[in-house]
Amino acid sequence: MESSRPVIIGYDAISALGSDLEEQWQRALAGESGIDTLTRFPLTNDFPVRIAGQVPDIDDLPYPFLTARHQASWSSPIFKYGMLSVARALENSTLEIGQELAPRVAITYSSAIGGLDAVLNADRRLQAENKLPPPYANPNSCINMIGGKIAIQTGAQGPIVSTVTACATGLTSMITGAMFIAQGRADVVICGAVDFALVEPIVAGFYTMNGVYNPKDGVQETAQEASRPFSLNRRGFVISEGAGAVILASKEFAEAHRLDFSIELAGWGMTSDAHHFVAPYFDTIKRCMEISIDDAGISASDIAAINAHAASTRVGDKVEYDAIKAVFGKTAPPVSANKSLIGHAMGASSVIESIFTFQGMRDGLLPPTINYQADPEIDIDCVAEGKRKLKQEFVLKNSFGFGGCNSCAVFRRVK
Repeated sequence: MESSRPVIIGYDAISALGSDLEEQWQRALAGESGIDTLTRFPLTNDFPVRIAGQVPDIDDLPYPFLTARHQASWSSPIFKYGMLSVARALENSTLEIGQELAPRVAITYSSAIGGLDAVLNADRRLQAENKLPPPYANPNSCINMIGGKIAIQTGAQGPIVSTVTACATGLTSMITGAMFIAQGRADVVICGAVDFALVEPIVAGFYTMNGVYNPKDGVQETAQEASRPFSLNRRGFVISEGAGAVILASKEFAEAHRLDFSIELAGWGMTSDAHHFVAPYFDTIKRCMEISIDDAGISASDIAAINAHAASTRVGDKVEYDAIKAVFGKTAPPVSANKSLIGHAMGASSVIESIFTFQGMRDGLLPPTINYQADPEIDIDCVAEGKRKLKQEFVLKNSFGFGGCNSCAVFRRVK
């Protein structure tokens, strides 16, 4: 029902392109890459991954929860970056969560990986120095703890869940928030995701899975050239970090409280591949797109643009293209692949990319897909020439995660 579709009243993101959203957006429109040398941990000569998408430091920003004492206990960066994204998204919305509203504010903000770095550090100390873990080590690693910390930060007392669907986590968080609003269980939902996967065994593990970018022998390439979705010479994804928050509200609540909005979550779909633990499956990805379009009450021809999952893997990009072709035929709309700019921020990627979608709908612009070399098997318009002017009423966002977790959403510009 149209009346149950939530509207977006605020959002914020931190990515490899920067900590300020408008700066990130302008860099994205300019086709700048946020990929550079991996410096999160010391690299041995034989460590196989050398590049990453790293976010800037935020310790000098004026937010009261970013204190030295706070960070000493909550050492995983997911907390300070996730909480910052929420604080700024709420500021952007102008919403104040008072005592009366608090029970009607839900939280679905989550993480695909969580604070595993804290447990790994504690284990290393235990093995090397025979020192027991610090008392906050286990809480740091709890997936649901980022939502819990955000509840404490904001005072929200409504339903709280951790929506973990691997790379699709951020978009699934928004879809779950839409469910709470549609069911009348919340008026406002704090959605989003944060992930910091640049930890040695996680990075090395993606390499042994043959998923992460691996340069061709004898070919010299810059870090900025490595992420190339849909491209003939794509060679895997670039691991990145990031956080994004989106504040959803029922339309009635937003209008009653005179909260500004211009975009609604018009429709969504979720499917399970039930096929393979990492390889995407054409049938269920195609169906996920179709469900989201149907749920929005529109036809495929109404979609002005697609913000693709497009991780830069050989198999994944081809399956997504095949599904797009099957849904849209020869008249497929232009496709933006933001991971060419910011890399793959794991569970946070889909919410950051959704936020870039909102920016594009606001400005009537599509950011480019950089590093593109046409693949004869992927006949796609991926805005490779640079930013493009395009009025966008409806945009489809795709996101697909390990375990066959597929989430798609249709966003609509309403003002």
